Amino acid sequence: MAVRVFLLAAALLAAMSCFHATASDPSLLQDFCVVDKMSKVRLNGFPCKDANDVVAEDFFFPGLHMAGNTTNKQGSAVTPVNVAQIAGLNTMGISLARIDYAPFGQNPPHTHPRGTEILTVLEGTLYVGFVTSNPDNKLFTKVLNKGDVFVFPEGLIHFQFNYGTKNAVALAALSSQNPGVITVANSVFGSKPSIPDYILAKAFQVDKMTVDRIQAQF
Repeated sequence: MAVRVFLLAAALLAAMSCFHATASDPSLLQDFCVVDKMSKVRLNGFPCKDANDVVAEDFFFPGLHMAGNTTNKQGSAVTPVNVAQIAGLNTMGISLARIDYAPFGQNPPHTHPRGTEILTVLEGTLYVGFVTSNPDNKLFTKVLNKGDVFVFPEGLIHFQFNYGTKNAVALAALSSQNPGVITVANSVFGSKPSIPDYILAKAFQVDKMTVDRIQAQF
């Protein structure tokens, strides 16, 4: 009897481990689940609209060949193509984005809490990297040229910087219909309401005046 209980407990633990390993996005239980934007139902994801009302446009997004506007402080532009743009991506577990970089522009340090990213350089040269979690905080970097591919593991802080004097373009695929993005500087220094300056001063080992100056930029 004790052996049976042990085996049952082990099986349950194994099943739970498999569930956690595959539960980033819900899996399809039908051919598709196009978002019903008119539904008032709130759930983890989006409700499906009637399959009879689904049209080809629900799986379509135009214009990814067009460059984004990089005239901003970071010198970059991200054009997302996720479930917010393509309703048919709901429950598919994938999305992508086009990233444009002005010369010396960057996609600043950020994370995707719900997705791994695989980046392909289409034009230009990028210096990219990610940092592992505590306690090691190890930095992995690489210079990428046209046609090169690099992976950023789910949830880890990463960045891209345009090394060149010409515009650069990359295409990123992500393992979630809605991977999310947390830009580190915006979250830490631009939260609303602001994180108290004495907390950030202690965290970054600087004086409060320095923190106030940085927060004023956001």
